[in-house]
Amino acid sequence: MGIPTTAHAFDNLPQTGIVRCRFFLEVLVYAIVVSGGRQYRAEEGQSFSVEKLPYEVGEQIEMSDVLLLANDAGVQVGQPTVPGASVKATVVDQYRGKKIFVWKYKPKKRYRRRKGHRQNYTRLRIDEIVGA
Repeated sequence: MGIPTTAHAFDNLPQTGIVRCRFFLEVLVYAIVVSGGRQYRAEEGQSFSVEKLPYEVGEQIEMSDVLLLANDAGVQVGQPTVPGASVKATVVDQYRGKKIFVWKYKPKKRYRRRKGHRQNYTRLRIDEIVGA
């Protein structure tokens, strides 16, 4: 058979920022933030790695470059940032990534070089998303 196609009580809710399901309703609160020229989706309790930031482990930081903010009131898209919105995070770890090798090679000239590189990263845990 399948899921019946009758109208549900949740059909009148706005479609953005809310996950609809037949059995429960969950409000997603997330933000798109910029760090190091890259964009990251931040949710409370989530952790992710960004390029190295000059902070100590355990220090709390505030990221104010919020491009998009989604909560129970809907979605706010900044032009370019959402005014008054910020994301508070705690520095969990400073570490170095996996080593990559860069090869240089010129055929028939006996020129071969191998150089390694390890990128520095900062792991952040999102504590709070402050909306406007």
